[in-house]
Amino acid sequence: MAEPPSHPSPASPRQHEPVDPDVDLHVPAQRAETGQGGLVPVVGAVAVGGAIGAAARYGAALAWPTPSGAFPWTTLVVNAVGCAVIGAFMVLLTDVWRPHRLLRPFFGTGVLGGFTTFSTYATDVRRLADGGHPRTALAYLALTVAAALLAVWASATLTRWAVARGRRTP
Repeated sequence: MAEPPSHPSPASPRQHEPVDPDVDLHVPAQRAETGQGGLVPVVGAVAVGGAIGAAARYGAALAWPTPSGAFPWTTLVVNAVGCAVIGAFMVLLTDVWRPHRLLRPFFGTGVLGGFTTFSTYATDVRRLADGGHPRTALAYLALTVAAALLAVWASATLTRWAVARGRRTP
């Protein structure tokens, strides 16, 4: 029996799949953005945005600390708010604005990626379960996922509605 190839063949459909749907490699200016000089500003934008988002999340944790064994409301709210903002932001980027190329990496990946904290969420679930609070851990596990998905869906839906309404009003 022949072994499957270790890489896609030239006729493979995967060869033509874009790495980033916003980059058309057939356009020279966009192809140049993927070069070394084009990535430095993107990485810088993500780093600066990430520092801002992480500082905001840290501030929220300081303002509303969670006692040991208690339900981590601050982390849940931070994650839900971040998901709501990304839902609205992505609708605005795709349906309304023609933003600067660094806006999405700065705000979407950087600020909101640094602000939301699904690693802390996972750690909180483990600490609750290991600390003798398995029901609280399970409730937090489910509620965070539900809140995050509902937040992104609701904010995207409301933003699309508001944009459509704004376009109909003279």
